[in-house]
Amino acid sequence: MAASVPARVPVKIAVRLPNWLGDTVMAVPAIRSVRDTFPEAQVLLAGPWVGMLAGQGLGDVLVAYPRAWGPRLRAADTVRSFASDTVVLFPNSFEAAATAMYWGGRRRIGFAGDGRRWLLTESAPLPEPRVHQIDEYLRLVELLGAVTTGREPRLTPPEPYADGRQRARDLLHQSGAAEGKPMVGVHLGAAFGPAKVWVRARIVEFCRLAPELGVVPVLLGAPTDAALVADVLERISAVSLVGRDSPDLLPSVLAEMAVLVSGDTGVAHLAAALGTPVVVLFGPTDPARSAPRGRVAVVRHLVPCAPCFYRVCPIEHPCMRGISAAAVGERVAALLSGTS
Repeated sequence: MAASVPARVPVKIAVRLPNWLGDTVMAVPAIRSVRDTFPEAQVLLAGPWVGMLAGQGLGDVLVAYPRAWGPRLRAADTVRSFASDTVVLFPNSFEAAATAMYWGGRRRIGFAGDGRRWLLTESAPLPEPRVHQIDEYLRLVELLGAVTTGREPRLTPPEPYADGRQRARDLLHQSGAAEGKPMVGVHLGAAFGPAKVWVRARIVEFCRLAPELGVVPVLLGAPTDAALVADVLERISAVSLVGRDSPDLLPSVLAEMAVLVSGDTGVAHLAAALGTPVVVLFGPTDPARSAPRGRVAVVRHLVPCAPCFYRVCPIEHPCMRGISAAAVGERVAALLSGTS
């Protein structure tokens, strides 16, 4: 087959996905553009969050590519055995480019930087000024010859009566969620760092607005958010799935939410891609570069120091503290009514 097609047409494409959930979701339009442009090519996707793309028709082979070095080296051997002729690198690290050499791709496509240009066969500088991450990824696959077919990440949510959705409903019911009322997820944490997190006083105030909005607040987050949720639950009554909405169940949980309230996190991107409306709170980061696309309302409290891109705020967190529960409640109500 390889001998019967032009040399520049990829036959087997290995894609190194980003390391973070949100970036992986933002790479979906680029991956879909590659699939649509080269429908005959086999595509392998490798990354820490590749499981979120299962069943989406984006890759023929999905390889979990963890961050820990031991498992990552074993996964690298799996990708190498795929024998790709082309490798697309979404991460901008030197390690990603060196790994592409090990994978054996004759074409290695990525952004230049981090001293790795010589490891790539085709590269481009990062856009200056920087553009939205989705559009950066699309520019990257243009080097491969892919034609952009969309700029909004879209993922098919789990079917309403699939096992995962039923498990999510059972978990919500066991956690005290009342039937018949729309549920609003409130995602507490952020892997980036605490600077992206809405302050707990505002979370409490928003949950107290729930009866007025006619919704059930559902606290979401990782096990590392346990201390924050415990502090919130001392002040208000809310359903909590913190530490229990595992990655495999997360899409089903998000699909059960009428709206999600979240900081600029991967969970916000995943929810929007699955079709769940999102109110996303921006403080230290820039919505022009990373706001989710879809049914999304961006809420900010403008301060002179934002966006700073700090992981930990060195002062009093004015950008996130200044986002009021009332302002978020208004956006939630608008999304629920279909007016936003």
